[in-house]
Amino acid sequence: MPRHSRGLVGYRPRKVILIAKTQQHVLEPERIRRLGLAVLNTEAEAIKSLADRLDDRFVRACEVMLRCEGRIVVLGMGKSGHIGSKIAATLASTGSPAFFVHPGEASHGDLGMITRKDVVIALSNSGETEEILTILPLIKRLGVPLISLTGNVQSTLAQNATVNIDVRVEKEACPLGLAPTASTTAALAMGDALAVALLEARGFTEDDFARSHPGGRLGRRLLLYISDVMRSGDAVPVVTEDAPLTEGLLEMSKKGMGMTAVVDKQDKVMGVFTDGDLRRALDRGIDVHKAYVGDVMTRNPTTIRDHILAAEAVEVMQSRKIYALLVADERGVLVGAISMHDMLRAGVV
Repeated sequence: MPRHSRGLVGYRPRKVILIAKTQQHVLEPERIRRLGLAVLNTEAEAIKSLADRLDDRFVRACEVMLRCEGRIVVLGMGKSGHIGSKIAATLASTGSPAFFVHPGEASHGDLGMITRKDVVIALSNSGETEEILTILPLIKRLGVPLISLTGNVQSTLAQNATVNIDVRVEKEACPLGLAPTASTTAALAMGDALAVALLEARGFTEDDFARSHPGGRLGRRLLLYISDVMRSGDAVPVVTEDAPLTEGLLEMSKKGMGMTAVVDKQDKVMGVFTDGDLRRALDRGIDVHKAYVGDVMTRNPTTIRDHILAAEAVEVMQSRKIYALLVADERGVLVGAISMHDMLRAGVV
């Protein structure tokens, strides 16, 4: 009898490893492009069809949100939740305070985030999302205005909303007709339309947008002033008009700005000495060991005030084809200096 027969105590059958032969899929570039184009066309048509349904209900929804004294609370499950989160972020960044709440978590305590001063936006393509319908009576009890974005105007959610916006689509871009694709794109586009309409109604400006985006380039361009990024004190290269040219060269080299301010005894700006001035002086055959800064400097240079936006200083430098500016006060007294490198470090450029 074999040593490892089934009849022996402690017998352990050997594992049988089955290797399945995977099906090889051949990539057909032209077919792939056609499928991609079909998806884009389907989603484009879905958005286009919304325009025909943009009626008084859209206007009323905007009026409800415009009157909101609290926050706009956006709800959505699954893919609608992802879209809802983005809509909330867009609203918040364009002047309409908003945040996203997961409906499943809302019924387990997070519903406390919603107050009587708020407005709720609920996204559900079917309009029958269980997690949203569960908290619907509580929203109604609070007396909170409810705006729904649904693909079924006869759904429970649509029928119970203060305002329902129809975002139905003829078909999904998914060839199986299952994955939310065109429907989520339509909901996202409608959310953007609401946010931008509110932005305009509130008189939201570039400055307001910058304050909501201080970390972005636009924020830095619209929020940073020259006083925020300029060099001041000992960091500013400065010499007097009667200083030897060699002293001016040492100051330029030490402060690393490629130029130095030239001031009088009251620190008023008299001129600027740059490496360009040095090249022109050398072309004229000036003896750098005997010349003075006043002999080669550029008089009456362009200066700028420290309360000007840093972005404006960039425009001045670009228009005049210079890479540094002296900063002076209303009396012409030197208070700082700024270069294009400073602007780059600050993220203004």
